[in-house]
Amino acid sequence: MTRKRASELLGVPRSSTYYERREKKETSEEDERLMAKIDGIHADNPAYGARKIARQLRKDGEDVTRWHVTSLMHEMNIRPCCPLPSLSKPSKRSKRFPYLLKGKKILFPNQVWSTDITYVQIGGHHMYLTAVIDWHSRYIVGWRLSDTMRAEDVVRCVRRAFAEHGTPSVMNSDQGSVFGSDVYVSLLASNRVTQSMYGRARWRDNVLMERWFRTLKSEWLRTHEYSTPKELGRLVAEFVGYYNDARIHQSLGYDTPASWYYAGINERVA
Repeated sequence: MTRKRASELLGVPRSSTYYERREKKETSEEDERLMAKIDGIHADNPAYGARKIARQLRKDGEDVTRWHVTSLMHEMNIRPCCPLPSLSKPSKRSKRFPYLLKGKKILFPNQVWSTDITYVQIGGHHMYLTAVIDWHSRYIVGWRLSDTMRAEDVVRCVRRAFAEHGTPSVMNSDQGSVFGSDVYVSLLASNRVTQSMYGRARWRDNVLMERWFRTLKSEWLRTHEYSTPKELGRLVAEFVGYYNDARIHQSLGYDTPASWYYAGINERVA
């Protein structure tokens, strides 16, 4: 029986019979190795895009193409920190929102939060870290490790941050499909949080989150050993505590994020 005749008997368009659902392939050991190298190059050279990272990998003896590196960077949710097109692309079904923070003065805690996802190498595999930062104080109000980059994991992270710290007036993110998903958009809407997204080639609009990820990797994860998700989670928890409560910031008058966050909260309550 021909495909055309089978389609007629089933009453479905012939074009749809060409589609075969494929399960997502697990990342190969070779790609995991390359992703670990890409992560290291990106941490040392955050302005490098796929072209320069591919060149650096080839100098190191790797047989890779720019297009393969682009694909791996997309999977890792890595973006060059310079005015280039974002790798975190929305899907056709994801919702988009305008960027609402241009020229806006950030005056108090919980006025604006940002969230993002980063790749973290762990042994021969990888995990994803979602984090949420308060713009006014640089205080990390929430984080979560997961083995996938799903909207549900981001929602769990943000929901817990809401429960522990209240809700911000505005939540900013990139235009990735996770942040345009129904479940994430509904979470913000149900909590009356205004959603903002920075546009393509606008990496500076979420620079606080990008810098925090780089600080975590360069100052902490590179100098500690871990081989299991539990050990990685413990290290991230230790770093968040150190970053919030002990690490001083020049932009905060050499004070800590926790002191700025809670001082601002107490002033608003008073």
